[in-house]
Amino acid sequence: MATGTTNVGFEEKLWLAADKMRSNMDAAEYKHVVLGLIFLKYVSDSFEEKYKKLLADGYGDEEDRDEYLADNIFWVPKEARWENIKSHATNPDIGEVIDKAMETIEKENDTLKGVLTKNYSRKELDKTRLGELVTLFSNIEVGSTAAQERDVLGRVYEYFLSKFASAEGKLGGEFYTPSCIVRTLVEMIEPFEGQIFDPACGSGGMFCQSARFVKEHQGNVRDISIFGQESNPTTWKLAKMNLAIRGLEANLGKHNADSFHDDQHKTLKANYILANPPFNISDWGGERLQDDVRWRYGVPPVGNANYAWLQHMIHHLNPAGGVAGTVLANGSLSSNTSNEGEIRKNMVNGDVVECIVSMPGQLFYSTGIPVSLWILRKGKTDRTKQKILFIDARNLGHMVDRKTRELSEEDIQKIALTYQNWRQGKEYEDIKGFCKEASLEDVSGQEYVLTPGRYVGIAEEEEDGIPFEDKMNKLTTELYDLFETSQELEKQIRKNLEAIGYGI
Repeated sequence: MATGTTNVGFEEKLWLAADKMRSNMDAAEYKHVVLGLIFLKYVSDSFEEKYKKLLADGYGDEEDRDEYLADNIFWVPKEARWENIKSHATNPDIGEVIDKAMETIEKENDTLKGVLTKNYSRKELDKTRLGELVTLFSNIEVGSTAAQERDVLGRVYEYFLSKFASAEGKLGGEFYTPSCIVRTLVEMIEPFEGQIFDPACGSGGMFCQSARFVKEHQGNVRDISIFGQESNPTTWKLAKMNLAIRGLEANLGKHNADSFHDDQHKTLKANYILANPPFNISDWGGERLQDDVRWRYGVPPVGNANYAWLQHMIHHLNPAGGVAGTVLANGSLSSNTSNEGEIRKNMVNGDVVECIVSMPGQLFYSTGIPVSLWILRKGKTDRTKQKILFIDARNLGHMVDRKTRELSEEDIQKIALTYQNWRQGKEYEDIKGFCKEASLEDVSGQEYVLTPGRYVGIAEEEEDGIPFEDKMNKLTTELYDLFETSQELEKQIRKNLEAIGYGI
């Protein structure tokens, strides 16, 4: 594999090579081994490139930390650099060398304290295979300027996260939201500048896609401020690493914490919220939060956190046009369990619901539950006040394997442009079976059920030009042929049964 290769399939080839070394290790455990090494390679590559540049410029003093900090480069002592680690790849002490490197990097960089994986020396980890992984990753550049411009690391990291999520099944949903869903939300709400918040941030995918959106539109990532929260301690560390390798500064709270019971950003009023909270959580501790200030539209049922998440996000939105894009199970669109229907009614009448998108099934590795996108906004424009856009995208996407569907870039743009054109009042029209603008009166008439299919209707079938009589003759001929085939099969089955003494 050539150094810095970024050809099509590069990520897949790297994954296949790394996965061969997994042996009997669970994907959940192997994930941290692999991603930790990729992170180590990244910080080392970045440091080495800067070090060589300083030497070429005549500085000669690698201990001038300010030169590295100015370029947002982590400080990496000699014993933690990849060349030293690679030199131990075939030695039995490779695990201890990597652990020491991780400990040293954490000690020298405050923002990484308590974040990195440091158990490579444990007995259960095959040191021969660990050394092979080190050799494999030695052949790619991920931290150099050229590699960063091609987003080699971002591509590899995101691809590996998706593959681990697939391998882990339901557990994978705790840290990874499929990229096509994230991209759809980002393209819809356009987080170009301001504060971006994710109260259930997983591994930080929403933030990474937001930064990518800014760069693709010639913006400056320094114009966005990232705030997040994650309850799972391991996933919280994964998010810190994922953002660090992209050079994104973020406030993910002082520690991992539950958004409902230990809100790490109580005073935050964000311009943008992007989230994929866990669906239908029943043990979220709602009985201890009955009088919470966040429940403006009604107290969420203790048996389901869906409407707690929605109201938590609304609470954290900037009142002057703050917008949230989130993913929820379809049940939240119509359920009347406890007082969910009343909360939904109050949200609609409060004019904070702007758009609902029904998504295709099988997009998630972790669940087959059908989902929808909610776009919530405070301070709607005159164009969208007292209105909700419904989009039925269930027929979009394509199967990438037997279990998983994916939206193409064309699908994503179709959804995003429909929403944007509607908001801006240009080139929008209702399309039967796909999109419909509804008034709050229309929604009231549907008893505040927000399922898009109720509003968009059924797409009209295209006329194929074949006369009805001809079509019926063809269909009935085919049907009679099937009847004859069925009778022949029945005769053959009876004959075979008689031959073995089971005739009827």
